[in-house]
Amino acid sequence: MKNTFHKFLLTLFVFAGLIACHDNSDYQEIITDGSYQTAAQIRLTNVIIHDIFSPPVASRIYAYPSIAAYEVAVLADPQYKSLMGQLNGFEPVDFNTEGEIYFPLASLAAYYKVATALIFSEEMMNTHKESAFKEIRSKGIPKKVFNRSLQLGEEVADHVIAYSKKDNYHQSRSFEKYTVSNAPNTWQPTPPAYMEGIEPHWNKIRSFVLDSASQYKTDPPTEFSSDKNSQFYKEAEEVFVTTQNLSTEQKDIAMFWDCNPYKVNVKGHVMFAEKKITPGGHWMGIAAISAKTAGQDWKGTAETLAMTGVALFDGFIACWDEKYRSVLIRPETYINKYIDEEWLPLLQTPPFPEYTSGHSVISNAAAETLTELFGEPFHFVDSTEVAYGLPIREFDSFRQAAEEAAISRLYGGIHYMPAIVNGATKGQKVGHHVLGRVSTKNENLAKVEKQ
Repeated sequence: MKNTFHKFLLTLFVFAGLIACHDNSDYQEIITDGSYQTAAQIRLTNVIIHDIFSPPVASRIYAYPSIAAYEVAVLADPQYKSLMGQLNGFEPVDFNTEGEIYFPLASLAAYYKVATALIFSEEMMNTHKESAFKEIRSKGIPKKVFNRSLQLGEEVADHVIAYSKKDNYHQSRSFEKYTVSNAPNTWQPTPPAYMEGIEPHWNKIRSFVLDSASQYKTDPPTEFSSDKNSQFYKEAEEVFVTTQNLSTEQKDIAMFWDCNPYKVNVKGHVMFAEKKITPGGHWMGIAAISAKTAGQDWKGTAETLAMTGVALFDGFIACWDEKYRSVLIRPETYINKYIDEEWLPLLQTPPFPEYTSGHSVISNAAAETLTELFGEPFHFVDSTEVAYGLPIREFDSFRQAAEEAAISRLYGGIHYMPAIVNGATKGQKVGHHVLGRVSTKNENLAKVEKQ
């Protein structure tokens, strides 16, 4: 009987010890860097590719979850300044932060909930979330803290989701489709899929910081002409000649920055899609890589992804505003008609008008924002495309990467030079506007911390 009682006490002590180990009060170091949010973003990228969202829509799907994750970082650290009251229509609210909260987990919970609300394949995101939360819980965070943290994250997410619902996106799903014109200077659907024009009303989506979609209206494209002595013909001929004489390096650059989620392959009578990352997804990948390279903690990572998301989102709005104003013919259509009917671009032409280059606009908008955050020079290894069968590329600054992304569209046979040059200028202006309108630091507190 005595031995039985001793065994009972021993079992009780062991059980108590297991509980103590599982619910460890010293849990603050479970999440220190941005690796969990980066993993969530990679998963979101995979879902965006799986669901085949267009580049503009993808920028929306990246931006809102990143904003939600950042708003939790604001609650965790008074040095950070809320985007509420700074972004168009993002009204300030007070969140309930009572009780013991593990803010890195709350930030992650906010990200997952908003991301899941914006996609089709919700189960793909939920499965990833459950795996991440199970891992975090197993590292010793007390159950009460765990649940309270999720509660706060979902509260923040609900506010961001409500904000997203007022950006005119859902209304725009019922807007009329683009009607193709027979005018010789206008965009025509291109082979092999001859897809309709994507997101012709994207300029009606509420921007984050731009006063209007046309705030940085670009000069009109070169006047259309089929005359061999005209400037427009020369610009098309430049595309034709360049693509006929590409170096291996130039081909590699074009392929690296292709980022066309609509690439369609044709073999005999079979047509199938090749799934790729979007241009915005590529730059969100660069943002995550840069945060890790700089050794940022989870709060700094959230800031980086949120600011990059805002810049990309507004960049697409500004770019698409011009695309469907000028509705300019693509090089593939023009060259086949007036120069060489057998010519094919290195890259498949995306299904929307030519002017201005989306890569040029959004890459430069993101580059200006990231340069403000990390400075220049800043060496980073861009491994974003490795998962899609392409090698890494290295850059010494974000502006260098943006310049390469822009010129890649000439190498690919996708754009004339004015769309690239003027698009880059537009993107820089959008980036500077974002930085002029949005502040993520409470400067006085930051100065105190430095002292």
